[in-house]
Amino acid sequence: MKNRLNGNGLSREIGLFTATILVIANMVGTGIFTTTGYIMTELNNPRSLLLCWFVGGIFALCGALCYGELGSRFPRAGGEYVFLRESFGKSMGFLSGWISLIVGFSAPIAAAAIAFATYLFHALSIPASPGITLSVAGFCMATFSWVNLVAVGMIIVFSLVHYHSLATGSRVQNGLTLFKICLITVFIITGFLFGNGSARHFVPAGGSEGISMEAFAVSLIFVAFAYSGWNAAAYLGGEIKDPRRNIPVSLAVGTLMVICLYLLLNGIYVYAMPADQMGDVLDVGAKSAVFLFGDHISRYFSGAVALGILSVLSAMIMTGPRVYFAMSKDGVFFTLFARLNKKRHTPAASIFLQAAIAIVMVVTATFNELLIYIGFTLSIIAMLTVLGMMWLRHTRPDETGAYKTLGYPFTPLLFVLGNLWIVIFSIKSRPLNALFGLTTILGGILVYAWFAFNEKRRAGTATQEIG
Repeated sequence: MKNRLNGNGLSREIGLFTATILVIANMVGTGIFTTTGYIMTELNNPRSLLLCWFVGGIFALCGALCYGELGSRFPRAGGEYVFLRESFGKSMGFLSGWISLIVGFSAPIAAAAIAFATYLFHALSIPASPGITLSVAGFCMATFSWVNLVAVGMIIVFSLVHYHSLATGSRVQNGLTLFKICLITVFIITGFLFGNGSARHFVPAGGSEGISMEAFAVSLIFVAFAYSGWNAAAYLGGEIKDPRRNIPVSLAVGTLMVICLYLLLNGIYVYAMPADQMGDVLDVGAKSAVFLFGDHISRYFSGAVALGILSVLSAMIMTGPRVYFAMSKDGVFFTLFARLNKKRHTPAASIFLQAAIAIVMVVTATFNELLIYIGFTLSIIAMLTVLGMMWLRHTRPDETGAYKTLGYPFTPLLFVLGNLWIVIFSIKSRPLNALFGLTTILGGILVYAWFAFNEKRRAGTATQEIG
């Protein structure tokens, strides 16, 4: 029997289980294995660290509940692009899609691919050579190394997997994500039961319990990056079965599961090592494994983490192209990316566009400086999207889906105020990164103006020909 199509040529093949798995896969990625050390540097307090992860999880859950209503109301491919287009018009929708292309998917795909290659080399005891660097006027323009080559190869492989078919991509995605969940669960259980940790590590040094609001807000930027992906199912609204039910349920259930995993995993980090040993540690997961089980476990843990990272790499490669596809359908992006492969019903051109941008980012190695930039820009878009949901409630009350946001209006207000807090402190404490984010938004405005101008000119030409 043929799969039912949604009207744009995309097949509704994704059930509740796969949609929930997709949310988890997009969230649990490089962030949880890399950001805790930076947060501890800001807070220097293990209890504050756990509180920060809990608060960030509440913000993410509020966002998921709000996006569930939007996904139920507009069950189409595109996620935030569709939601902002419906609430504030095509220009705002385009901005969200523009940021998704550059910041939301391509950069994290590059980072995940590099992280996979780095962990893989460590697991195989292969030294990671610096490679060949091309510089212009003292600035590094590109780096070519074996790590980068492996990273590029994985981007190509998974792009081809998701180009092949939605069903194949979903099966690969489910398997990798279940492995990652099992890995984290086993690490947490064995760490608490058999690891050489100490409950004394949960007590702040010197008994200090104070929390700096500025440091806490800056830490939430890192946490927001680690939680990003809670909106994943909304991007594939055109390919999810029974979307009015399955989109909100998958968003809420997936986010709740990740909150629990993150709190437990950070708990095992704190249990494994004291705060002064955790600060500024990038590979905090691997280091905590060494503290718990000894040096011999490092290679095995790195190998397992490498496989787990493939899950988030696959999830983002699967999710992002649906945004560019939806933009092209609306005529605010190149028409090439609105085409589906006739045989496979996948947005092939959009998949390969995203892969090309991610590969360029791998070679130029710019993502190390983009963490705050990503958190800043994505927080702005998510905040605007939830404000749009509240605006739609006011202006189009009769166009409701099967689900309405739990706790409305407190849930969206908490999300908006929380993200506003993050944005303000991002500007205050990291002005250069915030400037890059604002520049990206300005660039999106200029690109949209160019597309709008061309569309208006074509419309004028058509009118003259008719006349």
